[in-house]
Amino acid sequence: MRHHNNTRKFGRGKTQRHALLNSLALNLIVREKIKTTEPKAKELRPFMEKLVTRAKKGDLATRRSVISKLSNRSKEVKKLFEVIAPKYADKKGGYTRVLKLGARKSDGAKMAVIEFV
Repeated sequence: MRHHNNTRKFGRGKTQRHALLNSLALNLIVREKIKTTEPKAKELRPFMEKLVTRAKKGDLATRRSVISKLSNRSKEVKKLFEVIAPKYADKKGGYTRVLKLGARKSDGAKMAVIEFV
């Protein structure tokens, strides 16, 4: 039975799902606003919230844990720790928001924008 298994699978295996979230997270850190499908945005939101919360702590152990989550991308990790996290130093959560857009014309998929607040 699948009771309380709320993870979206996206028709992919575990490693592909992690690679997808990793890629979306890196793009969000670089661009600070991305357009994607609504389920992907909703799945990315808690992932990013946890990364920003860790980055706010700012010590070496949390930096290493974030590096391991983001596949050793030093430029993006540096931006997360030095630019994005200090913006939310006094905030306890809610660093991102998902804005719903209309359906995509080609296949009718629900689209959304995820951005830092």
